[in-house]
Amino acid sequence: MERVEAELFTEGGNDAVARLPGRRVPGVLIQGDSLHVLRSDLAEVVEACGRGDLADAQATTGLLLVGLDDLPAHYETALQQNEVPRPY
Repeated sequence: MERVEAELFTEGGNDAVARLPGRRVPGVLIQGDSLHVLRSDLAEVVEACGRGDLADAQATTGLLLVGLDDLPAHYETALQQNEVPRPY
């Protein structure tokens, strides 16, 4: 394990915006438990599609999208507040 100092653009937490040394563009930190939930939800969509249950797949995908939609807005706000141009 290597210890480094990172630039923190938001308060710490599940969706902290930070820039690691040597990186031009900040990123969003997703905690391991949240990453596991995201992966499990996506696996549920794949399973629903595999059994032809498109209604279940659509419902789960909708929930995933709502959760993910918050991240770019949070990221862009942090960049704007710190006068960092968006990378896209």
